Amino acid sequence: MALRRTDRRPALRDSAADTVRGIGLVLLAVAVITLGDTAAKWALPAAGVGLVMVGRGVFGVVTILGIVIASAGGVWPAWRRLRPVRWRLLAVRSLLQGVSTMTWYIAWMSMSLVDTFAIGFTAPLLMTLMAVPILGERLRWRRMAATVIGFGGVLIMVRPGGDLWHPVVAVLFAGIALMSLIRILTRLLSLTERPESIALWLLVAQIPCGLLLLPLFPVRAPLDAGVWIALAILGVTNAVANWLYARALALAPVAAIAPYDYTSLIWGGLFGFLAFGDLPSWTTLAGAVVVAAAGLYNLHRERQLRSAEQAASLVAGAGLAEAGGGE
Repeated sequence: MALRRTDRRPALRDSAADTVRGIGLVLLAVAVITLGDTAAKWALPAAGVGLVMVGRGVFGVVTILGIVIASAGGVWPAWRRLRPVRWRLLAVRSLLQGVSTMTWYIAWMSMSLVDTFAIGFTAPLLMTLMAVPILGERLRWRRMAATVIGFGGVLIMVRPGGDLWHPVVAVLFAGIALMSLIRILTRLLSLTERPESIALWLLVAQIPCGLLLLPLFPVRAPLDAGVWIALAILGVTNAVANWLYARALALAPVAAIAPYDYTSLIWGGLFGFLAFGDLPSWTTLAGAVVVAAAGLYNLHRERQLRSAEQAASLVAGAGLAEAGGGE
């Protein structure tokens, strides 16, 4: 049955027009999810990490269910789209996401959005390393060199002994490493699971994870209307952004849209300044440029290698065709 569900899905498109549309959607998705992150940081001082995760889960689940039921034309068709195939792997991925979310929220209690986003640029570099043992990919020397340079950019940002050199950064790095693993698991799950299903169960897992964290991170102040509005914005934007990412990936190759994730630094700087008056330091910006350049180089090499492999396959196919014609 799993194979039939997968086989019924339309083939991914890869045309210039669709790629432009996909890039536009991912640019919008980054802006939307950064708005949600700003709302989370706004609510954290009063609501605490646990309740913010619960709010993200509840409002996000309601939003996704509403979108899927409306687009599918009913509850049963929606359930067929949301029902997991490899539920064990999906559950592991969703729970790991809960832990990763916790580390980001802890970091936002004392760090600015733009600083955390800049350090988060190391995720593609970590994915390059993790893909070797998990996906069996080769780590070529150029990619390894770019990865090492990228982590040098991290040292520029945190400046041993500087303002960002404190224990919470280690917690954030743990969350970024988990986020990198989660993205690899998402790539594996995409073979059998629909994007809306992956997004839904991710947000469902936020609720029990947040409830478990309530004793450790209790509500610190009475929750006024502004906090509840921030939690609603957080959940809705996360649901919408996940839907936009899913649409973007259906229209454009991953390598074409991945570089635009770096626009989160722009939105994080803008929203962080407007909401909290935060301004990034020159070392944060300089380090982010180094890390982003290393990540973009790895993406460039991946596209080059894929193009070379496709050309080799075409040549081999033409050779076999000629040999068959000769017989």
